[in-house]
Amino acid sequence: MKTYFNRMDSPIGELLLVGDGTSLTQLLMLNQKYYGSETSEDWQRDDVIFSAAREQLEAYFAGELRAFDLPLAPAGTAFQRKVWQALQDIPYGQTESYGALAKRIDAPKASRAVGMANGHNPISIIVPCHRVIGANGNLTGYGGGIERKRWLLEHEGYLKKSGTQASLF
Repeated sequence: MKTYFNRMDSPIGELLLVGDGTSLTQLLMLNQKYYGSETSEDWQRDDVIFSAAREQLEAYFAGELRAFDLPLAPAGTAFQRKVWQALQDIPYGQTESYGALAKRIDAPKASRAVGMANGHNPISIIVPCHRVIGANGNLTGYGGGIERKRWLLEHEGYLKKSGTQASLF
């Protein structure tokens, strides 16, 4: 199977889009935990394949899009894919705790496993793992870094643009 890629600038840094020609398989940030942002020499750069993803991401960052409509094919275990699917049900501008997400997928004792699956989400932003926070309301772990998570939540209006964690309450 052929792998295609493209890069785009965003307010949170350069993004790497990766796909199989039909679906988006990864959306990565520079220096993202668990995933590199380097391409392989057998990958092919393509602007056309990613035009819809780029347009929707640009609209999201411009504050004009709240829900993405793209074919996605993240690679992961059945449990990870279940978590990633559930992430897409968290509305724009809202958050959910790891424990609440675990309960919602009928795995109430698996909040740590949900956290690990969330952290290994290969399609950040579009599959909104940034919307998952600690039970106490704290911004906890984010593969792209807490500052990016804070920026995304501020952008969506969940956090006030004060730059302080106290703005959560």
